[in-house]
Amino acid sequence: MIMKIKINFFNENIKFVLKNKIILRNWITSVIEEEKITAESINYIFCSDKYLLEINLKFLNRDTLTDVISFNYNEINEPIQGDIYISIERIKENSLILGQPFKNEIYRIMIHGLLHLIGYEDTKPEEKLLMTKKEDYYLSKLSLIKD
Repeated sequence: MIMKIKINFFNENIKFVLKNKIILRNWITSVIEEEKITAESINYIFCSDKYLLEINLKFLNRDTLTDVISFNYNEINEPIQGDIYISIERIKENSLILGQPFKNEIYRIMIHGLLHLIGYEDTKPEEKLLMTKKEDYYLSKLSLIKD
């Protein structure tokens, strides 16, 4: 049974078209179900480096560029409600640096942001390792997407 979760995609100050939205919504929902978490709404906001840097400074007091920031608005033991901000400029640059197709990198960052909403951290080496394993595992389930 597929949960009814509001999964929205928005752009802030950039032109960007996310392909395969229905498939991605189903994929995100399946990750949430497999993690045995409930969710109400998740917003993905695709933006520029400048926009995400302003958020990083204002809310996290960090003066650095980043590819993703997740904000969880729910209380403990309540269904997930959150925003995931993703810098398209960072994704493009990182995909070149890592030698990965753009779509692979954006899907990895989308799932990375979701894992943060679910409660995973990546500040310690062992947390980063678990996060990467989870990303790889869930990305392998998305291998059917073609565009």
